[in-house]
Amino acid sequence: MLYRQFRKFSGRVRTDRQGVSSVFFFSAFLLVNGKIWTGDPQKPTVQAVAVVNETIAAVGTDEEILKLGGGKTVVVDLLGKLVLPGFNDAHVHFLEGGQSLNGPQLRYVKSAEEFRDTLGEFAKRQPRGSWILGGEWDNEDWSKKDLPTQELIDAATNHWPVFVTRTDGDMSLANSVALEKAGINSKTKDVEGGVIVRDERGNPTGILKGEAQDLLRRVIPPATVEAIRDALRAAQTYANSHGVTSVQDMSATPEVLRAYESMLKDGELHVRVSGHQALADWKRLADVGVTANFGNPWLHIGALTGLADGSVRSGTALFQKPYSDDSKSSGTPSTELLHSKQMWGDIRDADAAGLQIAIDASGDKANHEILNLYERLAWEKGSRDRRLRIEQAEHLSVHDMDRFAALHVVASMQPYHCIDDGRWTESRVGPERAKTAFAFRSLLHKGTILAFGSDWPFEPISPLLGIYAAVTRRTLDGKHPEGWIPEQEITVEEAVRAYTIGSAFASFEDEVKGSIKPGKVADLVVLSDDIFKIDPQKIPDVKVQATIVGGRLVTGELPRRRDASGLLIR
Repeated sequence: MLYRQFRKFSGRVRTDRQGVSSVFFFSAFLLVNGKIWTGDPQKPTVQAVAVVNETIAAVGTDEEILKLGGGKTVVVDLLGKLVLPGFNDAHVHFLEGGQSLNGPQLRYVKSAEEFRDTLGEFAKRQPRGSWILGGEWDNEDWSKKDLPTQELIDAATNHWPVFVTRTDGDMSLANSVALEKAGINSKTKDVEGGVIVRDERGNPTGILKGEAQDLLRRVIPPATVEAIRDALRAAQTYANSHGVTSVQDMSATPEVLRAYESMLKDGELHVRVSGHQALADWKRLADVGVTANFGNPWLHIGALTGLADGSVRSGTALFQKPYSDDSKSSGTPSTELLHSKQMWGDIRDADAAGLQIAIDASGDKANHEILNLYERLAWEKGSRDRRLRIEQAEHLSVHDMDRFAALHVVASMQPYHCIDDGRWTESRVGPERAKTAFAFRSLLHKGTILAFGSDWPFEPISPLLGIYAAVTRRTLDGKHPEGWIPEQEITVEEAVRAYTIGSAFASFEDEVKGSIKPGKVADLVVLSDDIFKIDPQKIPDVKVQATIVGGRLVTGELPRRRDASGLLIR
């Protein structure tokens, strides 16, 4: 039967509805002569794979798979290259990522002056009065690490409202034009879960932390439908170029979901999406019968996402004890956690409606409090396959590491944060608490499922960089060549699993993707080098040679040969 399928479908090639030549689809094809890591413990490595109608049809040796084809079957010779399941980014802000590609590029500036000048040059190329957003700046990289202020950028941006975000997403800088539009001044009161940073006279410096950022976000004009689609198109092309075939979008508002749906309908979607909604909106989903894993293999309603605290970098991650460099502060709980009775009610009722829960928690106290709520849920409502998640899960007590596994909570982590934050974490929380930061090895050892993501655009989207970070833990400043807290390093294979089958498990999609197995979607990544064999320190140099989503080559090129008719042959 499979042989007849190949004879029926072989040789037909089509593009998507837009006719993009770089996105093509073979109804049936064979990949042979490769090293294919399947992620399936029953058959971990094979030479060849057969694809029919966007789905993995068979895996095996070259001889076994070549028997399936007919005289004109499309056959791709991989020339020994490594093939992995498509990477699944378990925590990404996709719209913001797409928007950032066209925003000011502030991530790698090295001083406050360069920050000001880069922002000013970008502003000059924009229509006067238009909002300047994104940026993803990091003052920890600057020669002087002081936070920027509105005074720094006002002269260079006086015709544009500016609201640019730091790489942790928990702090942003606004210029005076933007602050005025938002009505933020010396009389404005701080909000729960946030801080308006002020100078010695009580005037806002332009820095807004945590939920104080919402005071300004609410006056930013909403993006148009077409602008949203443009950003998502850019985001998916960029993601595909890094081998990402699935994303779990933490910011999939109803407007963004509608844009995804229209792209799918128009044949433009070539990344699979699990869209997370706000925990507080659980009733809107429950009232129309949406439950966990609602959707199809392309567009799927993900978990309900809540927030417990901020980040260590901004001093808003919530800890049991004060920060080592600020004895007056233990961090800032979110508004949701401050109103823990309401948060518990939302979790309980959303769970009763069959919805999945995922809460962001960074500090050890924030993680402890969310685990308490999850434990209460299991105690009061009984055990079932909930796949409760904690996003970030960066700083944990030893006791709470045991609770992750005991409560079957998925640790949805972003490993690049480890080599970024590891430059200064000990100065903020002290060496003792730092020992359990980004505890990949300890969590795995105790039986916790890891799901890896990037937190893009606040960190690079590249899964290869994330794998490198989890395996080497070599901080970006070069001060830990043997790894920061090396006992928490994991193997390349463990990191790849967290980016594939672990992420798929986290979104209830492990039956349809995450491994190269018959019946699963044909999402594949071809790499230039074998990351299982090379020195892990060289992983950042590895290239994504080709990305295939649902049987379509969406980026890169495959090793191949052509016959006179143009068909690929072995």
